[in-house]
Amino acid sequence: MIRPAPPGAELNIRVIPRARKTEVAGFRGDALVVRIAAPPVEGAANDALVAFLADALDVPRRSIRLLSGERGRRKRVAVDGLSLEAVLERLNVSAAEAERRRSDARS
Repeated sequence: MIRPAPPGAELNIRVIPRARKTEVAGFRGDALVVRIAAPPVEGAANDALVAFLADALDVPRRSIRLLSGERGRRKRVAVDGLSLEAVLERLNVSAAEAERRRSDARS
C-alpha cells in the first residue's frame, strides 16, 4: 500500500533479491514489488533498495527511511519530502492501480 504520511509518503514494498536487474515490477497484494540485484546478505539488499528509491525518486538517500522489515522481504519505507502523487509519478506506477490496491486493503 502506498499512502500519504507526513512529511511525505509511506510504501509497503515486497523485495525480490538477487534479481537480474533492479526495477519496479508492479504490485503483489498490497505491496509494490521491487526487484533488487543485490543479495540479501549483511544489509546489501536494504542498501540497494534505499539507493534505488533515492535515485528513482530523485531525493537524497537521507529522505528514504526503512521503517520495518530489515530482515524480511516485506518492508515499510517512508519517503520524506514528496507527495503521494509525486512518488507514484516518479516510480511510473499508475495512480489508479495504487488507489485500487489501497481500496482493496481497506475492505
